[in-house]
Amino acid sequence: MCSFGDFCAISDIVDEQTARYLKKEVGDGIVAPGYTAEALEILKSKKGGKFIILQATLDYDAGEVEYREVYGMTFMQTRNEVKISKSDMENVVTTKKELGEGALRDLMVASICLKYTQSNSVGFAKDGMMVGVGAGQQSRVDCVKLAGRKVCTWYLRQHPKVLSLPFKEGIKRQDRVNARVRYIEGDFTDEEKTRWEAQFTEAPPVLTDEEKAEFLKQSTGISISSDAFFPFRDSIDHASKLGVSYVAQPGGSVQDGQVTEACDEYGMAMCFTGIRLFHH
Repeated sequence: MCSFGDFCAISDIVDEQTARYLKKEVGDGIVAPGYTAEALEILKSKKGGKFIILQATLDYDAGEVEYREVYGMTFMQTRNEVKISKSDMENVVTTKKELGEGALRDLMVASICLKYTQSNSVGFAKDGMMVGVGAGQQSRVDCVKLAGRKVCTWYLRQHPKVLSLPFKEGIKRQDRVNARVRYIEGDFTDEEKTRWEAQFTEAPPVLTDEEKAEFLKQSTGISISSDAFFPFRDSIDHASKLGVSYVAQPGGSVQDGQVTEACDEYGMAMCFTGIRLFHH
C-alpha cells in the first residue's frame, strides 16, 4: 500500500477482517466482486464517508479486440488474454533446475503483475507479494535498478535501527512510513533533516551504507520476472546484488546464452516462458 492515495482491487468477497485491515491503511477506494454487510459498514466510515466503494460486474466481457487512439489514429489489436500458470515456468534453461512451490508462486505473481504494467517493466516478488516494480523505462536494466531500489527499501525496513526509530506520540501512521523510507535513503537536505528529526524523541543514529550493505546480504530467495527478454547480462548482474534466486523471462534474445551463463555464475534458476507481456 502507498503512504498516500492508492486504490485497492480484490478478487473475492471482502469480509469484516479484510475491511478492518484496510480501514487503517491510506487509500482512496476499493473495487471487489462484493462485500459482506459488516465490511461495507466499516468501509463506508473510512475517510469520513468519502472512501469510494465499487462493486465489479462478474460477468463483464471486455471483448477480444482492444483499441488505442494516438493523435487521431486508431489502432486495434487482439486483447492479451493469456493466463499465467505453473506450466509456463517448466522450461528451465540454467544449470540449477529446481523451482520450489514458493518460487513458482512468486514468478507467477510477478509475471501477472507485469501483464498489466507499462512497458518496459520488471517486477520482483517474495513470499507471494510484489516487493518492487520498475515500469515505463527505455532501458531494461534501468527497470531492474528502479525496481531494485524499492526491493532494498522494502528489505531495509526490517533493519533493527529502522524498527526501533523513537517516534514521538501522535505521529500519524503514514508519516511514520515516509520517515522510515527517508531514514533508509538518508540523502537529506539540511532543512529536511531538521524537520525529519523533529518527529522523534531523540535524533536517531545514522544508518550507514556499510550497515545497509551488510543487512542486505541476508536477502535471498527473491524472484524476478521481465515482460520481454533480457538483451544483455547487465540486468542479471544487478539483480544478483538484491538476493534474486529465480528468474522468469520470455527468452528469444541473441544474447540468451550470455544471460543464462550469468544466471549460472550466480546460482540462479531461470526459465524461459515464451510469453511476451508488453503493455502500452
